[in-house]
Amino acid sequence: MLEPSQEADVVIVGSGVAGLSAAHQLASAGVTTVVLEAAPYVGGRMSTESVDGFRLDRIGQLLSTSYPELRRTPGLDDLVLKPFAPGVLVHSDGRLYRTWEPSGSLDGPGDAGRSAGRSAGRSAGRSARGALSAARALTSAPRVGRAPRTPRPPLGGPLGQARLAACLTRLAATPVERLLARPERPARQALAAQAALPARGLPHRAVDGFVRPLLSALLCDPRLTTSSRCADLALRGFARGRLCLPAGGADTLPALLAAALPPGTVRTGVKAVEIATTSVRTAGHGELRCRAVLLATGARQAAELLPGLRMPSFHPVTVLHHTAPEPPLAEPALLLDADRRGPVSHTAVVSEVDPARAPVGRPLISSTVLGRPPAESDVRAHLAALYGTSTADWELIAVHHDPEAVPAMPPPHDLRRPVRLLAGLYVCGDHRDTSTVQGALFSGRRAAHALLRDFGLSAPHAEQRLPAAA
Repeated sequence: MLEPSQEADVVIVGSGVAGLSAAHQLASAGVTTVVLEAAPYVGGRMSTESVDGFRLDRIGQLLSTSYPELRRTPGLDDLVLKPFAPGVLVHSDGRLYRTWEPSGSLDGPGDAGRSAGRSAGRSAGRSARGALSAARALTSAPRVGRAPRTPRPPLGGPLGQARLAACLTRLAATPVERLLARPERPARQALAAQAALPARGLPHRAVDGFVRPLLSALLCDPRLTTSSRCADLALRGFARGRLCLPAGGADTLPALLAAALPPGTVRTGVKAVEIATTSVRTAGHGELRCRAVLLATGARQAAELLPGLRMPSFHPVTVLHHTAPEPPLAEPALLLDADRRGPVSHTAVVSEVDPARAPVGRPLISSTVLGRPPAESDVRAHLAALYGTSTADWELIAVHHDPEAVPAMPPPHDLRRPVRLLAGLYVCGDHRDTSTVQGALFSGRRAAHALLRDFGLSAPHAEQRLPAAA
């Protein structure tokens, strides 16, 4: 396909997971591709820092075993996911409560490949059996400090728990197309409307004590201004699978994608300064000629290279990593704060989820603040309350802040923003779909398929299987 003056059929600018996903789709169709990355490493925001034997994610984005693109994307067959304990822990009124556990998980890490061919009806049956036990799943964990008054479980009594289980079960079995056809409004308004339904809606106490903090963590949106359709997709993914982390760090995922591409495809340290439909001009590395260009950078960089391209607002995220003499929680659980009495949105002893992320005998506690970096003394005080232990002897390892960590998705939000701008010029990224790893991978697939159609080629069809998590 190459002409003598061309170096590649396609030049992809940006080596985040969206660009790498697109590169795999193009390579599978026999299209020669070059991926340019300005940074010295691949992955974009999915990066991990190594400090004294610790593996520290810069954003700490949560994944789910229910993400279909983790199975469908070529190059991820060796990806191992480390799951959190089923459900989540919620701190409320001085106690820890274990909330809804999806015992009928539709896409758990052990059966991720097998579940792809199941029908929605069969899956709903499994989930319904789990819902019967979910009404009894809320249990009070060991006391954390002394509550000033009799604590009220965040999900209410057995009836409230059963209603929540039924809602999540229905959501898990609902086809995505039906979710996207629902009326769209800010997630906080949709939750309020659900709580107002007398019989089939979410219980009011469950909304405030469980669903709101869970969605805040999944969407990195503390005020829940996100589109209700995106919130429904996030809850559906939670109900169908398990929250998880890539083994070894967030950068494992893009590293696997890059390593599986043909040698010489990815070129780091090369910054694109100008793009056109048939060329990319770089800073200090000359001009690359091609048949098409795919822009796969973050939203701000994309708008700088293509003036006029819409740039969304962003949700800032700060992640603080601590180590302690002993793990404050001896299980791989995600801990949410339902009371919102401090800066921390959610926290976990990450070394309990993935022991490879910390040296032996030195637990790693990673905590996420949805906003600017707060005073570390405030974070320590909040973590002491959440874990019910002193944090005076905890050591701060690193603080990572990204003011543009997650593109915002307020309504109306187009979950399938165009990836083909014109023949020869395409764009992808989490700012074109949903602001998740699933959205980034899928947008890369969409852009590659649009490009292949313009080339008159057939898109590859392949589904990968994830190995069971250890």
